[in-house]
Amino acid sequence: MSPTSPTAPPRRRRGNRRTVVVAIAAAVLPAAPGHAVAASAATTHHAAPPATATSAPADGSMRDVAQRMLAVGNPGYLARIDDGRRVSTTAAGVADLATGRALRADDQFEIGSNTKTFTATLILQLVDRKAVELDSPVSAYLPGVVPDGDDITVRMLLNHTSGLFSYTGDPTVLSIMQNDPRHNWTERELLTAAFAHPPTSAPGESWSYSNTNYTLLGMIAQKLTRSSLAELVHQRIARPLGLRHTYYADPRVTDTGPGYAHGYAIHFADGTPRYTDYTGANIGGWAGAAGAVISTAGDLSRFYAALLDAELFSRAQLRQMKTTVPLPSGFPIEGGYGLGLIKFATPCGTAWGHGGDTQGHHSTTAVSDDGRRTAISDSTGKAGDLAPNDGITRWTTAEFAAQKVAVCHMLDTPVPASLVRELHGTAP
Repeated sequence: MSPTSPTAPPRRRRGNRRTVVVAIAAAVLPAAPGHAVAASAATTHHAAPPATATSAPADGSMRDVAQRMLAVGNPGYLARIDDGRRVSTTAAGVADLATGRALRADDQFEIGSNTKTFTATLILQLVDRKAVELDSPVSAYLPGVVPDGDDITVRMLLNHTSGLFSYTGDPTVLSIMQNDPRHNWTERELLTAAFAHPPTSAPGESWSYSNTNYTLLGMIAQKLTRSSLAELVHQRIARPLGLRHTYYADPRVTDTGPGYAHGYAIHFADGTPRYTDYTGANIGGWAGAAGAVISTAGDLSRFYAALLDAELFSRAQLRQMKTTVPLPSGFPIEGGYGLGLIKFATPCGTAWGHGGDTQGHHSTTAVSDDGRRTAISDSTGKAGDLAPNDGITRWTTAEFAAQKVAVCHMLDTPVPASLVRELHGTAP
C-alpha cells in the first residue's frame, strides 16, 4: 500500500505559529566497508559511539537532549515539540550508517508500540458502530482462539489486564527475530508461542504489558471489517487526517532510501557499540497490530492531537480510552494505562501518549490533555543486548529522562535541574 493519501482539510489554526529549527551537525560514523544495507535485513556495523560537541552546556534544552542521545550510542535522534505557540524540531546524527546520510526531523521511522494507539482507535470506531462491545468476551469475536476466551474481555485486551503472555517474551520468537528478521510470521504462529506459556495472572486481576493482546485486537478488526490492517490504517485514520507519510508495513517498509531513518540494534557487551541494521525486517509480521506502523513526527503530532480532540471517534469513546488502570510500581513510567493510551506523570506535569520499541528504534509520543500540545521523538537505536550491562543502563536512563524533558518543553515549563542530572546519568 502506498504511504501517501489525499490531503485532508487543514486543521483549524490555533493562534500565530512559527517554526523554529534546531540543527545539530551530523556525526560522522565509519561504515563497515562493503556492506550494502539494502542487501539484507540485518547488516552489522562496528563503530565508535556518535561524537558530540563537548562545549555545549547540559541545560535541558532539546539540543542538550539530542547530544545526550548520541552520547549514549544512538546513531541519530529527532524530535518535534509543539508547545501550543510554536513548533520546534531537532535532528542529530545519521539516518543511515552505511552512507552517512544525515537524519532529518521529518524522516519516516518505525513507531513501534505507538501503533497500539492506532489499533485501539480502530476498535473504538467499531464500538461507535455497535460492532464491538468493550466488555464482551473475546470468544464472542474469535471463538475457540483464546484460552479462557470467555473470561477475557475486549477491554482487558486494550488495557493489558488479560493476563495473556506476550509472545515477544518467548525465547524462540526472540531468537528467530534476531537471526532471521525476514521470517514470514503468521498471527497463528505468534499466538501458539504465547499460549504455550501460562498466563501472567487471572483475567482482569492485574496489569501486564503483552503484545499478544494487540495481535488479537487486530484479528478482531480485520474479521469484522473484512479489511486488512494496512487498509484500515489508511482508510480510517491516515486518509481522514491527511497523514501522507503514515502507513502500516505489510509486511515490510516500502522505501528505505532518503527520507527514511534506518533503525539499529545497539550491542554494548563488547565495550565499543556494535550496530545491526534491522531496516527491512518483517515488522508487519512479528509486530503487526502491536507495532508495525511507519510514520513521521509531524504525522504523529497530528494523529495524537486529533485523538485527544475526539476527531476519530465519539467523546464517549475518548472517555473510555482515558479510563486507566494503575501501572505497577517499578515500571519505568509513573501513571496509568488506558485503552492503548498511557497517562504519565513528569516533573513538569501530566501528559498522555505511548512509547514504541522495535529492533532498531525507540520512539515516544506525548500530548496534552486538550490535544493542543505535542512532543514526538525517535532514537534510531535500541539497546539490543539480552544480558544487562553498563551501556544498556546508560541508554535506558537517558531515554526515559529525555521523554520527560520533551514533555517539559511541550508544556513550556522550565526543566528542573534534577531532571537534567537524570538525563546525563549524574542524579544521586
